[in-house]
Amino acid sequence: MASNHKSSAPRPISRGGIGLTGRPPSGIRPPSGNVRVATAMPPTTARPGSRGGPLGTGGVLSSQIKVADRPVTQQGLSGMKTGMKGPQRQILDKSYYLGLLRSKISELTTEINKLQKEIEMYNQENSVYLSYEKRAETLAVEIKDFQGQLADYNMLVDKLNTNTEMEEVMSDYNMLKAQNDRETQSMDVIFTERQAKEKQIRSVEEEVEQEKQAADGIIKNMSPEKQVKYIEMKTTNEKLLQELDTLQQQLDSLNMKKESLETEIAHSQVKQEAVLLYEKLYELESHRDQMIAEDKSMGSPMEERERLLKQVKEDNQEIASMERQLTDIKEKINQFSEKKKK
Repeated sequence: MASNHKSSAPRPISRGGIGLTGRPPSGIRPPSGNVRVATAMPPTTARPGSRGGPLGTGGVLSSQIKVADRPVTQQGLSGMKTGMKGPQRQILDKSYYLGLLRSKISELTTEINKLQKEIEMYNQENSVYLSYEKRAETLAVEIKDFQGQLADYNMLVDKLNTNTEMEEVMSDYNMLKAQNDRETQSMDVIFTERQAKEKQIRSVEEEVEQEKQAADGIIKNMSPEKQVKYIEMKTTNEKLLQELDTLQQQLDSLNMKKESLETEIAHSQVKQEAVLLYEKLYELESHRDQMIAEDKSMGSPMEERERLLKQVKEDNQEIASMERQLTDIKEKINQFSEKKKK
């Protein structure tokens, strides 16, 4: 009889924590080919009845399981995200490149507009800066005038505090006024001279420009050979000028060194004596070299005799030629005198 009655004991708890009553949970259903990945539900919430759902009171595990710790699978949980992108466009036709070109043109237009705004802003700031600069110059002049007036007032206050007589103040005033007039006249003279010098400089510059144009015209009218020669000579001149500049710098350096050494020698008796000895040594060496050169040029006695004989012959020939010329000149003079007498 016991077998004819149904047991009132509950059914055993499943691994998901819910009794196997009714429809089996999705976590243990066989996978289907048409099952979609659960994308509408966030990964942290589990579907009721699945393995990720809350455990029953009669379950084996007592700790809570975080669904976010486990990746979602094909049976209802989303998988791991990777850095791979999906398949892109396979056919790069004309419309693709036109769209790409339009996007680039749009980016360039945006950047150009941005740069144009920056340029306008910069121009506005520059104009404001120029106006501020002019205003600052005007204020600087005004400040200078005020400083002069303040100095005058301070001097007047000092005179009043020291009980200076009015006659002394007027005397100082007249003296300063006369000095100011003299300086004003001097400034006028200097200004006039400056204008004259500037005018003279402009005139000289105009003359130089005219001469330069004339020289260019002459060069253009030259033959090609002369133009090539002129260019070569001009290049040589530039090189020589550079060398002259270098040598001038070296000369200046040596002169400075000479002045420094002369200053040192002037304060030392020993160095002065050393300089005299060096000068005497230089003179003796020069005399020795001269004697050696003369000795080499003289040669042997036979060579010297031949040289003298050759020189005597040349002198005799020159004397004979001069005598013939003198005789001819005398004959011409006599002929001219006879013609004149007739």
